[in-house]
Amino acid sequence: MNETAEPRRRTILVVDDEKLIRWSLKERLEREGYQVREAVDGKTALQHLQHGDIELLLLDFRLPDMDGLEILKVAKGRKPSPAVILMTAYGSIQNAVEAMRHGAYDYIKKPFNLDELVLEVGKAMETVMLRAEVSRYRSRDRAKFRIDNLVGSSPQTEELRRLVKRIAASGAKTILLNGETGTGKGLAARAIHYESEQSQQPFMNITCTALPETLLESELFGHEKGAFTDARNMKKGLLELAHSGTVFLDEVGDMPLSLQGKLLTFLEEKTFRRLGGTRDISVDARIIAATNRDLKKAVEDGSFRADLYYRLNVIPVKIPPLEERRDDIQDLIEHFVNLYNEEFKKSITGFDDQAMEALLSYSWPGNIRELKNALERAILLSESPLLRLDDLPYEIREGASAPEQVEEGGRITPFALPREGINLEDVRKDLLAQALRQSRGNKTGAGKLLGLNRDQVRYWMRKYHLPDPWQLASEEAIGS
Repeated sequence: MNETAEPRRRTILVVDDEKLIRWSLKERLEREGYQVREAVDGKTALQHLQHGDIELLLLDFRLPDMDGLEILKVAKGRKPSPAVILMTAYGSIQNAVEAMRHGAYDYIKKPFNLDELVLEVGKAMETVMLRAEVSRYRSRDRAKFRIDNLVGSSPQTEELRRLVKRIAASGAKTILLNGETGTGKGLAARAIHYESEQSQQPFMNITCTALPETLLESELFGHEKGAFTDARNMKKGLLELAHSGTVFLDEVGDMPLSLQGKLLTFLEEKTFRRLGGTRDISVDARIIAATNRDLKKAVEDGSFRADLYYRLNVIPVKIPPLEERRDDIQDLIEHFVNLYNEEFKKSITGFDDQAMEALLSYSWPGNIRELKNALERAILLSESPLLRLDDLPYEIREGASAPEQVEEGGRITPFALPREGINLEDVRKDLLAQALRQSRGNKTGAGKLLGLNRDQVRYWMRKYHLPDPWQLASEEAIGS
């Protein structure tokens, strides 16, 4: 016969030197389903707190050996900290208010009504449970979005991880991420947040193209009751909710001009007003903006404010497209296969040679997002543990097809030697430059095109004084 485990009983510690009060509270709270412990003085209360399973304290302010404020400070210093409801006589109301400043949930005056106290305990326990739930979600997000999840072994990705870690530790308040759609700007933004000291604080994100202009302003800055027709209640905006945390503004390059000025004011003054409000609200939040647009060109054509661009561009970070870091493709494939095997309860062991060749040679114009979606589809629909070329989307099968090569006398002839002859060094330099452009600066990819290894490519680049495209892009991105 199967037995269902009983739900865990929430634990309350009653701290009071009056035996009758302890007995009456214990008897009533146990009838409500709580587990109740008792302490006659501060020393005993502190001993109970060391066990770490106390979720709520009913705490008398006046105890024989110490006052409740000392116990409150110890309780709130624990992780996770219990909720504390102070029990105080009429003459100690000022002390109770002081305790509220130190983190007490509430206070009740003696003599108290047991029914009212039970209701207050229930509310406090709901708060405890909500805080525990939020803590669990944040712990999950820290694991999911830590810097190790910027997957890849290419020099570009290693440099990106290093830069993200430095930014997270720097306390920088304004960061601008630039990169093509699907390159992982959102993941980089979350890595900055969850690697920082603010990781326990909120991470709020909004896509600036997802809402009409009026709703976007309300979502960012909030509104007062009656600010517009449907504003039946006051609402806090994302900036206010993210106090001490991070706000991620995705596609900021497409933000309406009318809102750009208000965002600039907030970035410069750290204050704003809700829609319909008259009071300035101060917020300390890190702003991470992201765009796939060239904001310099947007400034030139008048669709983006120059002053906002320079304010956002304090710490620019360039996220390179997947085509420029092809060494990451193998790592990303393994990462997503493991991810979807776990999520979909599959047992995909890998890809046959044709499928793997197609994945590695495809240009991935949609970047990591396209790769992720292609693998998700293939894994979901596959009936075999070994994925084949037919399991991949049509555009990848076709896009990975190599062009036909023309042969003469059994040899591939890419070009004919002109009658007047050529300078072989010039040809080598030109071919190397072409290969680097075609591989978007990826030295391993350029080497494959020329039959060279990575070290040989680096040697010829130094010999012919060819600049490193990735280094130039990095230096431009970080403003060095």
